[in-house]
Amino acid sequence: MDWTDEGIFLNARKYGETASIATIFTCCHGRHAGLVRGGVSRRLKPILQTGNIVQCAWRARLEENLGSYTIELCCANAAALLDSPVALSGMTSACALSDVLLPEREPYPDVFHSLRNLLNIMAQDDSWPAVYVRWELELLKELGFGLSLKSCAATGQGRNLVWVSPKTGRAVSGEAGAPYADRMLPLPKFLLYENSPSVEELQTGLALTGHFLERVAEINGCKLPLARDQFIDTFSRKYTTCCAKDG
Repeated sequence: MDWTDEGIFLNARKYGETASIATIFTCCHGRHAGLVRGGVSRRLKPILQTGNIVQCAWRARLEENLGSYTIELCCANAAALLDSPVALSGMTSACALSDVLLPEREPYPDVFHSLRNLLNIMAQDDSWPAVYVRWELELLKELGFGLSLKSCAATGQGRNLVWVSPKTGRAVSGEAGAPYADRMLPLPKFLLYENSPSVEELQTGLALTGHFLERVAEINGCKLPLARDQFIDTFSRKYTTCCAKDG
């Protein structure tokens, strides 16, 4: 049993003296683990870094076996973001969410391609935080928790949408949601229109997706990875400091 696929490297843990067990989010085979012989070596260690794009070949005697990987580096995203702590933290968060929430060995090609696109944008464009929030929305949709943001859950109309129901994930207009405003989640405008969001809108977007990601994790009997909290903290401190300096 063997296959070759493109993948996004998620993590590795040491196995024995010299080997590693690597988890890779592959395009056609989903989140998939395998043994990497010599994984702790100087040659392979730079390749086995979270966020790197790799070409991997997996082989096993039986499909249900752990199997072994041979891996070649395609794009060193981890090294490219070393000088961008916030982007590096965002990349780590996205990869950790994929590792924790995606079921093993089930293909999610749309999530794979959107994550690959996010990692590419992170290295090239400062607008990536908005893309990150939309990627989390895509992840929720693929996991069966898609948010409905085009029309009001109460009136069916598409104007003045300012809230999201924390129970249903559906948008609610200002008028319909006013009596329940203290229970609603704010809906940032950049998720409705293609505009440049403020830092506050991005933080609101992360809070919105985080609420539903926590529900998914709870249903799956797990917790959201610490890497996501660390990303939000790094992001907030970065832009709070920038705003303070500007002021």
